Amino acid sequence: MDTEDHKALRQAVSALGNRHGRPHDPAQLWSEAGKLGYLGVNLPEEYGGGGGGISELSIVLEELGAVGCPLLMMVVSPAICGTVIARFGTDAQKQQWLPALADGTRLMAFGITEPDAGSNSHRITTTAHRDGDNWILTGRKAFISGVDIADATLIVGRTEDARTGRLKPCLFIVPRDAPGFIRQPIDMELNAPEKQFELTLDDVRLPADALVGDEDAGLLQLFAGLNPERIMTAAFAIGMGRHALAKAVEYARDRQVWNTPIGAHQAIAHPLAQAHIDLELARLMMQKAARLYDTGDDMGAGEAANMAKYAAGEACVKAVDQAVHTLGGNGLTREFGLASLITAARVARIAPVSREMILNYVSHQTLGLPKSY
Repeated sequence: MDTEDHKALRQAVSALGNRHGRPHDPAQLWSEAGKLGYLGVNLPEEYGGGGGGISELSIVLEELGAVGCPLLMMVVSPAICGTVIARFGTDAQKQQWLPALADGTRLMAFGITEPDAGSNSHRITTTAHRDGDNWILTGRKAFISGVDIADATLIVGRTEDARTGRLKPCLFIVPRDAPGFIRQPIDMELNAPEKQFELTLDDVRLPADALVGDEDAGLLQLFAGLNPERIMTAAFAIGMGRHALAKAVEYARDRQVWNTPIGAHQAIAHPLAQAHIDLELARLMMQKAARLYDTGDDMGAGEAANMAKYAAGEACVKAVDQAVHTLGGNGLTREFGLASLITAARVARIAPVSREMILNYVSHQTLGLPKSY
């Protein structure tokens, strides 16, 4: 259940989103949301944030999505990168990045996915090795959002453990203009404000202080960012589903073909009611995951975040599909703005981790079943 503060936050963010509407200028909305303190609600107060957690940040993204103007980079910049730097960054890194991430004047992208690794993070081939006081990064990344508008990208690489010789994950802040850091846009059929890129790191030389956190605790630091990513993706999906459902309900109340509005017919009403139930159930799991994360239960949050992302993705796709179906031909027109959501809704099923990999996680980690891979 929402606290009174959470209810007030929802109302304020919803009002902001309604002022901008759909379609909207993402850069302008981002700037205003930052000035009002919404982008940094999860970041520490001493660095200009709101002192809250992922619970509050997920509310912001959900409510913006519910009025048709979600900001995808919220999943990346304050949720993943801001969280990792706040928890594990040096004092200098916190001073340099957190106030600007909180007020929206700077953005940071996140680079983990690779062309040949897919969902298998153990196959990441981007490597980092020491060269005196510097680090040298070499590798490739794919489907990295917003690199063109980000001031830097938090790159997941791997370094060799001196004791075991095995590769272990590490995180590095790579400035946008770093020599050898090359971006190539991916031609996406999905029409979204945030563009996708393939990155090439061609012997990118970084200073020692580009490393975030402890070189020997990279896995812990990585999942400190991935759990918020899943929770925020759930918020993104729930907001989108709510937006589509609201459009369909409004249409079903007003549209008359015979003597009553079409929403009076159970063939229309019941699927919309089911979509609402599924979205509300997904929201409850998302709130549970956010609460667990904010209270420091990383293990519990990992399980709940995966479940929330799965449930929200499924609920979003069903809500959008039913909304379009309710409007019939009108559901495919630009006037009502639902057709573009058909493609966008599938993103929550695919990214940042597929529903199949979440089912693998639950079957192995929760149910204790053996792995097939």
